[in-house]
Formats: sequence, C-alpha cells, structure tokens
Amino acid sequence: MGIAVLTMKASVIEMFLVLLVTGIHSNKEMTKKIKRPKFTVPQINCDVKARKIIDPEFVVKCPAGCQDPSYRVYGTDVYASYSSVCAAAVHSGVLDNSGGKILVRKVAGQSGYKGSYSNGVQSLSLPRWRESFIVSEGKPQKGVTYPSALTYSSAKSPAAKAGETTKAYQKPSVPGTTTQPVTLMQVPGTTPTEGSHTTLPKPAPSAGSATSSPKPQPVGHRSRELDLWSTTTYTSSPNSPRANPGETDLWKPGSVLLDAGFVPKEELSTQPLDPVSQGDPNCKVDLSFLIDGSASIGKRRFRIQKQFLADIAQALDIGPAGPLMGVVQYGDNPATQFNLKTHMNSRDLKTAIEKITQRGGLSNAGRAISFVTKNFFSKAGGNRGSAPNVAVVMVDGWPTDSVEGPSRLARESGVNIFFITIEGAAENEKQYVMEPNFASKAACRTNGFYSLSVPSWFSLHKTVQPLVKRLCDSAQLACSKTCFNSADVGFVIDGSSSVGTGNFRTVLQFVANLSKEFEISDTDTRIGAVQYTYEQRLEFGLDAYSTKPDILNAIKSVGYWSGGTSTGAAINYALEQLFKKSKPNKRKLMILITDGRSYDDIRVPAMAAHRKGVITYAIGVAWAAQDELDVIATHPAKDHAFFVDEFDSLYRLAPKVIQSICTEFNSRPRN
Repeated sequence: MGIAVLTMKASVIEMFLVLLVTGIHSNKEMTKKIKRPKFTVPQINCDVKARKIIDPEFVVKCPAGCQDPSYRVYGTDVYASYSSVCAAAVHSGVLDNSGGKILVRKVAGQSGYKGSYSNGVQSLSLPRWRESFIVSEGKPQKGVTYPSALTYSSAKSPAAKAGETTKAYQKPSVPGTTTQPVTLMQVPGTTPTEGSHTTLPKPAPSAGSATSSPKPQPVGHRSRELDLWSTTTYTSSPNSPRANPGETDLWKPGSVLLDAGFVPKEELSTQPLDPVSQGDPNCKVDLSFLIDGSASIGKRRFRIQKQFLADIAQALDIGPAGPLMGVVQYGDNPATQFNLKTHMNSRDLKTAIEKITQRGGLSNAGRAISFVTKNFFSKAGGNRGSAPNVAVVMVDGWPTDSVEGPSRLARESGVNIFFITIEGAAENEKQYVMEPNFASKAACRTNGFYSLSVPSWFSLHKTVQPLVKRLCDSAQLACSKTCFNSADVGFVIDGSSSVGTGNFRTVLQFVANLSKEFEISDTDTRIGAVQYTYEQRLEFGLDAYSTKPDILNAIKSVGYWSGGTSTGAAINYALEQLFKKSKPNKRKLMILITDGRSYDDIRVPAMAAHRKGVITYAIGVAWAAQDELDVIATHPAKDHAFFVDEFDSLYRLAPKVIQSICTEFNSRPRN
C-alpha cells in the first residue's frame, strides 16, 4: 500500500515537471513572437524648425554642420519653436558640430527669449512666442514611446521631401461627434504654422433638425450662389471671439462662417451702391500702413488689426482728391498687399483689407521700413508727389530687428513715420527688447505726435479718431521732404583784407539769417562753413552741430582772418572738407560770398563742383567781378548769382537766395 502511494506521488511530480518545462519553453517562443521591432531614430536636416513638428516629445538625429549661422536660434536653454532644432542643440551644448542624437521636448511659450553666444552659435532675442522646446541628450527614457516617423504640420515637410514617412494628424475625438483625420492645408504666402487651416468634420445633424446649415468650405472659396453678389462684403466685429493660434472651433449647426466668406442669403443687400466719393480734399496724403503679420500676434489679434485698418479707411474718406492708402504686411520679410492707386475709394479698400491673410514669421519692422522707403512711394505705385508721404508702422510688442537706421533713411527721404506699439513690453520683458526706445528712434519726431502706445489690442479701436486727426494735419507732418530740411549747406566765406572787421561781422549776420530759414538736425538740413584768404580754414563741418541754436552760436564765434583772395582754391577745399562727407541722399548747396576778384583760376574748381552735383550760389559784394560770379554759379546763372554794391545791403539778398533754393528744389523730382 505504501509503495503504491509513493509510486503515485512520483508520477504526479514527474507530470508537473514536464508541464513546467513545456510552459517555460512555450513562454520563450511567445516572447520571441511578440518582440517589439527595434526603435528607428528619424533624421532631420539642420534647417528644420521645431514648430514644423507636431509631436510633443521625440528623439531625432542631427547631421554635422548645424553650427552654421544661417540656421537661426532664438533664446537660451529654453528656445522658441521658431528656432532650428539642431542649431539649438549645438547652442545648448548637447551636441557639437559633428551632429548626433538629441531628445526634444515641447513646453509652453515664453513672454520673451533672451539671445546669447554659446558653443559657436549666436542665438537671438525674440518677443513672446506661443511654443517653446528644450533639448537634452538623446537617451530615451524608460517607459516612454518615441515616434520612429515624425508628424509634420505641413504635407510639404522637409522629411516628406527626403522620402521620410509622415503621419496624418488626428484631432482627439469629442463626445457625441464622429472624428475624421484633419486635413492640413497650406495657404499661399503664409508660413506652415500660422497660415494653415483645418477642415473639421461636420457633426451628424440631430433627428429633430428641420433645416440644413451652410456647408463649411476652405478659406478663399465661395459657394456658387454667393458669386452672384460680388459687390457686397461683410466684416465681423473687432471684439468678436476668435480662436488663438493653434486652436480651432468646432463647426456648429446653424452657424455662419464669416471668416470663410459665407453669409446667409437673406443678409445679402439689394440696396443700390452709394455714389463713390472723390475723397476729402482737406486730407490729401499718400499713406502706407505697415501691418504686423508675425506669428506671435495670433489670428484673433490679426483680425482686430484688419478691422482697425478698415475703420481708418472709412474715417479717412479715401479718394483721388483726398487721401490714398496702401498696405504692406511684414513678418520675416515685407510684401505689398496693395499700393496707393489700387483702390480709389473707402468701400473697395475695406473689401481688399478683409481679404488680407496673415504671413507669419518674425516682426522685422526695420526691414519693412526700408522696403517702403525704397519701393512703396514711387510714381509707378501711385505716389502723387504733391501730397505728403506718411508711413504708419504697427508693432505687436516690439520689433525683432533694428528700426533706427531704416527710419532715419525714411525721414531723410521725406517719409513721415508714425509708430503704433500695441501691448508693449512689460517691465520684466524689457530685457528681451533688441532696441530700447525703438518707437522714439523710428518716429518722425520725438514730441509724442508721431507715436502712439496702445495697452491692449482690444482697445485699439479707440485710436482710430486720434490717428486720423494727426494724419490729416498736414501742417504738422514735419518730415516731408522740403527745400528747408533736405540739404547739406556749405558756406564759403571770403575773409580777405579788403573785407575788414566790421563788414566781416555783417557777412556773418547774413550767413546766420540764411541759416535760420532751414530746419536743422542730423536728419534734416546740416550746415558747415569754410573761411578763406590765400589759405583755407574749416570753421565747422556738416556733422559738428545738429541744432539751430548751436549753428547760430558757431557762426557768431567765427573770427576774422584777413589776407588775400584765392577763391578757386577755396572751392576745391570746400569740396574736399565739406561735401565729400555729405550724405548721398542729401542735396549739396554751396553758398560762396566774396567781395573781389580771385587771385587764382576759378573755372576748373567751379566745373568740378558742378560735376559732383554741388548746387552753387555765388554772392558778390562791392568789388566782386560779375563774370566770375556767373562762372562759379550753377546754370542758369541768373537764378544762382547775386550782387549788391555794399555790405549793408546784403540782408536784402537773403529772401531772394532762399526763394531760389526752394524754386530749384521744387523743379526737380521729389523721389
């Protein structure tokens, strides 16, 4: 009996061991069958920006050579998604210029990004941005699954061009709706991030729905029914809620997609159109609006900006006899939306404004100002010449490039710059501003007339009437190019013995009287002076003084020299010491005052002055020779050569000289 029990136990143990061994072997086989494929690290190019990749966290491989300065980086440690991913990795020290694997994690946008130089890469500062990222060593974390194929925000991604597999982006489902893959569409002239729109799935109508709703279509397309009503336009309120960048609203039954150009049939107007206005003749200005189309502004604020333009167009009463208005949009680079002669009334202008689409990119206002100065105010673009040129620059926060140099050139070219800053830098954000006091450096004058600071985009509409009033106040548009603010004036003064101390003071008073007529500054008219006898002396150069009181004091301080009269040598000296340093876009005016015949030849120096574009006025007193005055003076001599018998009559010539200067100026092309 005992032997039988032991035998039975041995059989059970043997069977258990067999089953155990079989199970272990089976588990090993199953493990082999379900083993996950090896993770493949996707590779990207140096120019790929983080904003183009939708994945919130990913591992990528960067190539060598990403230290090149052409790959832009914005920020330090935490980088704006507008940055090159690989260049940011080099800047942070995670990679060197030989490339390698990195781990990228998206984080929230920052209120500002501070530039710095690190590891051979110069990163730049940037205002607030809606998305950031950080980089670390490319070691995958345990328990985290990283994509082997990156999801890009546009079908035309760098990876797609290189043959890399991309995935369709799907929006998370909403309870009660049937979700479908979201189709990403690229709008021409926009960046992939800010300019892309999403076609959302339409929810199934409820059983009790009696009417059907308009079918949503991509922006820029109209239904066949609406094509019959091309003369009617609708705009939404500037305060109406809109989605922030990156957000999309669900389509709702019965809603009207005004942004896409759809309106209910019953709202279409059948009223006859009002007579087209010829414009307000009391506000004749040629006006360019430089609008901020950067990605940081967002879609909602861009819409508010467009509504502001439409309100301005309505308030100005656009027309050929009044103000004309064009629009330039800037981001990374500027582009003319329409010029001065494209739309000749407020109604058509408002329609065109409504159709403007956002460009995206940075906020390069300086580049836009240069573009407008060189290209916008031209005869081909509708510039009338007789009307003041005005540029209104709108900036969200602060510019991402310098505006001082381009604005100076614009002012010197006769462009009146107004600067509107919306939601400017807070105290803790000022460290990110590239150019402190940029508005005062850009505006036509620093007296507050040309600059406006708006605390919020939602209060921008309050600025319409104050701005229109200033734009139409032609008497205050001080930067318009005139005969008084557009020249470099060099006085060449005879200090020979025949003049005498008393008469020399009279000559200096005449020089001061002429100088008082000009608008003097480093960007307007500049004045310099040379005194000569047998020799020559630079009393003060064109860049020595930039205010009228300083110029008048400098003239008063000139001491009488006494000596011979070498006028030809004095002209050559003035060309070298004064006008060689003249600005290229300035008119060069030489006003020479002498009381006698020159001891040297004046013909060759005078011809040299004429060839170099120096407009010469010859003022003769007492014993001056009329034939020499005519040779020195610019042709025609009757308009540029003057003579009086005695020094005490010099004051009578001042109005005639100024009138001649302005007549000569107005007879030449303005731009």
